[in-house]
Amino acid sequence: MAASGRFALGAGPGVHRLGFGTMQLTGPGVWGPPADPAAAVAVLRRAAELGTELFDTADSYGPAVAEELLHTALHPYRGLTIATKAGLLRTGPGQWHPCGRPEYLRQQCELSLRRLHVERIDLFQLHRLDPAVPADEQFGVLAALQAEGKIGAVGLSEVTVEEIEQAGRVVDVATVQNRYNLVDRTSDTVLRHCTEHGIGFLPWFPLAAGRLAEPGGPVVEIAERVGATTAQVVLAWLLRRSSVMLPIPGTSSVAHVEENASAAELVLDPESVDELDAAA
Repeated sequence: MAASGRFALGAGPGVHRLGFGTMQLTGPGVWGPPADPAAAVAVLRRAAELGTELFDTADSYGPAVAEELLHTALHPYRGLTIATKAGLLRTGPGQWHPCGRPEYLRQQCELSLRRLHVERIDLFQLHRLDPAVPADEQFGVLAALQAEGKIGAVGLSEVTVEEIEQAGRVVDVATVQNRYNLVDRTSDTVLRHCTEHGIGFLPWFPLAAGRLAEPGGPVVEIAERVGATTAQVVLAWLLRRSSVMLPIPGTSSVAHVEENASAAELVLDPESVDELDAAA
């Protein structure tokens, strides 16, 4: 993971840019525990052994399941940065509902502190802006929790440049987590803003490549040319896309953790990068 480079996240030494996302460690529909909790713990421990320093989770993954797995596998988190999120209610498998009421966000922060067994959450992210609650009230509770020492850095998820700037008038924004991958670059403007302002960008669903990764597609052709897997090519492309890019691929397989980690050492030649840039 060291080959992915470092990003200065928060007041500490920063993190290796290639991280790990925990959503896939839960049950179907991101609901309930995994079929094999011991295997999920093994995945997390292997990721840490390989040098992963940034672990992204959320109170809604399970709900609560992913945070508890992190505690079981990695506490006391020496040298690790644990990022969690709040702001989505769960009512069943595959069901997600924004909830940004200040009292709810505060409650979820307290519960995450308890489940993770920490006194301060390294990175606390607003999972979604709730359109039913004034945005400044949602940003304000994050600022208050930070002032109280319960969270370190503050992040946002699925936001526009305008929303990042609005939040920045209330609290320092350390990271943004938007959907972004080779075939979905809707957030290119947001990524550009984050790059210019030194804000970490965590792309969720990072490995999606659609038809580009089908036989005969450019991702497959480049993978064969450089002796890598398609997942490694996509991750290498993301890491090269911006110096603030912090991919968080998730998996429930130790073998895939090892495969993804090797992407940190893959350097794509300019021709391959141009080919991927143009393909989508």
